[in-house]
Amino acid sequence: MKQQKAYTDEHAASGVTSPLPDVDTWPNQYPRNYEIEIEIPEFTSVCPKTGLPDSGTLKIRYVPDKQCLELKSLKMYTLAYRNLGIFQENVVNRVLDDLVKACKPRWMEVEGEFAPRGGIYSRIRASWSAKRGK
Repeated sequence: MKQQKAYTDEHAASGVTSPLPDVDTWPNQYPRNYEIEIEIPEFTSVCPKTGLPDSGTLKIRYVPDKQCLELKSLKMYTLAYRNLGIFQENVVNRVLDDLVKACKPRWMEVEGEFAPRGGIYSRIRASWSAKRGK
């Protein structure tokens, strides 16, 4: 008897390309280097395999260039994850990609600190730099 894989390629790709609201920006008035930190303490999404909720805190740190993230649209963007089946690792990387695309910062880092499930705690960090282009 052939054993089925517990996680499929469909599970792994779940939510990665799902449509989400755009994040708006506004013109940065200060061209010097300064850092913005945004914390979203009530982030939720859904595990694509089990359907169980994932919750935690997203932290976004970035050095803006010409545009800053607009917070109301960012809230609507993150709320759209509430019913989206997506792995925690993909959440962090997808948020980073979407926000870099929206505001084209000099540098950005997204960290997801997720509540323990089954006794396992995870913290995932992804970063991007204009100098490196990734």
